Amino acid sequence: MSGTRAVFGSRTDSGGAVKAFFRSWTVEFEYSPMAEHVEDGLITWMQRARTVLGLVAAVWLVVAYPLSSGGEEFVLGKLVELGLACAVLALGSLIGITVFLVASTPDRRRDFAERLRRPISAALLLVSGPLALWLSITTLKGELISGGDLKGFFSAITGPGFISSALAFVVLAVGWIAAVIVVICSVPYTLVSCYACVFTCLRVADVHQLLPALLSPLLVWSLFAFQVFNGPDVAAPPEVLYTFMIGGPLSVTALSVWEVRRLRARHGITLRTALGR
Repeated sequence: MSGTRAVFGSRTDSGGAVKAFFRSWTVEFEYSPMAEHVEDGLITWMQRARTVLGLVAAVWLVVAYPLSSGGEEFVLGKLVELGLACAVLALGSLIGITVFLVASTPDRRRDFAERLRRPISAALLLVSGPLALWLSITTLKGELISGGDLKGFFSAITGPGFISSALAFVVLAVGWIAAVIVVICSVPYTLVSCYACVFTCLRVADVHQLLPALLSPLLVWSLFAFQVFNGPDVAAPPEVLYTFMIGGPLSVTALSVWEVRRLRARHGITLRTALGR
C-alpha cells in the first residue's frame, strides 16, 4: 500500500491505567501493538496542503482589502483568537481523552494512559510561557519582591549596614535584568508554542489517531462563531468575506470526515476498534 506504514512497538506491561501513566514518565515511550499508529502519506499531505492554502488565503484577504479596524486592534484580535483556539483545544482534548479512557476496555485504557505523556507535556509547555511572562512582569513592577524585602533579608544575615544594602542592590539588579530577558524571550516563545499546539492539536494523536480529526471541526467552528460575534477583520464585500469565513470550517470539516473514512477503509481504524470494543 503506497504511502502508508504502520508503526508498532512493544507490548504494554501489565498493571492498571494509573500505573501505566506514571511508568510512561520513567521509561522511553513506545507504541504498543494494541495502539497501532498508521502513517498515511496522503493524509499528511492533505493536512499540510489545507494549512498552506488557508494561510495563503488569509494573507491574500488581508493584503487585498483594507482592515476594518486599526493594525493594533487587528493584531490583538488575532492574539485573542490564538488564545481562544488553545482554550478550545485544551477543553476538547480533555473531554475527548476522558471519553476514550472511560469508554475503552481495561487493556486499551492502560494503553491510552501510557500515551498521555506527550499531550500533557505539550500543555505544560504552553502554560509555561504566559506563566514566565507574568512572573517577570510582576518582578519588574516590584510586586513579587521589593528592595526593602531583600535588604531586610540580608540584614538578618549580615546585620544592617552597607553590606546588606549592597547585596540587596546586586540581587535586585540581577533579578531585574533576568526578568527583562525572560519577558523578551517569553513573548515569541508563547506565540510559537500556541501555534505549535494548535497545529498539532496538543499532540492528542499520540493518544489515538482519530482524536485530531474529531477535535479539528470543534476548533474551527468555535473560531468561526467568535469571528461572527466579533465582526470581520477586513472591509471586504460580503460575498468574499463570508465565503472565506465559512470556507475554512467547511474545508476542515470535510477533510476530517475524509480522514476518518480513509482510516476506516484503508487501515481498519474505527472508533469501535479504537476503544477495543
